[in-house]
Amino acid sequence: MAPAQSSAAPGRARSRFRAPPELNILTVLVGVALVFEVLGWLTQGQSFLMNSQRLTIMILQVSVVGIIAIGVTQVIITGGIDLSSGSVVAMTAMISMSFAQVSSYASAVYPALTDLPVIVPVAVGLLIGLAAGLINGALIAYTGIPAFIATLGVMVSARGIAKWYTNGKPISFPTSSFAAIGSGVWPVVIFLVVAAIFHVALRYTRYGKFTYAIGANRQAARVSGINVQTHLIKVYAIAGLLSGLAGIVAAARAQTAQSGMGAMYELDAIAAAVIGGTSLAGGVGRIGGTVIGMLILGLMTSGFTFLRIDAFYQEIVKGVIIVAAVVVDVYRQRRRGRVL
Repeated sequence: MAPAQSSAAPGRARSRFRAPPELNILTVLVGVALVFEVLGWLTQGQSFLMNSQRLTIMILQVSVVGIIAIGVTQVIITGGIDLSSGSVVAMTAMISMSFAQVSSYASAVYPALTDLPVIVPVAVGLLIGLAAGLINGALIAYTGIPAFIATLGVMVSARGIAKWYTNGKPISFPTSSFAAIGSGVWPVVIFLVVAAIFHVALRYTRYGKFTYAIGANRQAARVSGINVQTHLIKVYAIAGLLSGLAGIVAAARAQTAQSGMGAMYELDAIAAAVIGGTSLAGGVGRIGGTVIGMLILGLMTSGFTFLRIDAFYQEIVKGVIIVAAVVVDVYRQRRRGRVL
């Protein structure tokens, strides 16, 4: 009996081991990078990965959408969806940029909104994003309409406000202090800081526990004493706030704001979350996975550009990867006895 027990123990110990979800996604990231590296040598005769400038540009490009994806991940974990992110980026960019004008250029257009301290346009942009998120959350929590419909309505309205605000005209020439927000590696720093904050919030705070509980079983969460309506408003408000932050960073980086900014950003953010392991059924997802998912999308875009492959092929491949990620998620949920 003793030998049987000792031989079974290692098997039980091994069965308890579970690789972190981020490890599997990181493996995909490494695989994609190696594919582009090999193709780079075969077709271009040069390395794809050993170009620091190319990699820096790639990370800068994903930072804005990455900020959005952090908020979208939390929404999806609750079992919801947010389609308004891209339009909120445009609306926020237009309005915050109008408060960041230099008097030598914009005094005739915005005579009362020139040469203001940088805190003013930043605060205005964050408040605009927060307001959009609160509207999303209130509509979903108190009217009971599906998140898809509520955020779709805000998406259309926010894009309309962005166009109406200046009759479709772009706003350029911000103050140097506002433009500095998007200069250098600051967008990447902001993205990583936001990711770190909400990684901790989801894993180690009551906010995170409530978010996962609502996504896993909303009725059970309500019975256990969680104020589901209030918490949903918080989650959507945070998502709107991060979209506002992304709009500020995007406008500062481009040093101009246009009503067409942020188009399709919400879909890229959702794609990054899903590729990173966040389940559309709710209750499952990690910020670390979303960050890696965002890097995978950025790596694909940069890799296709490096290989001089037309942009429409990029969209086709991106769509295939998104569908594949959802199929894998559905398979996992069925194994767990859940239906997407």
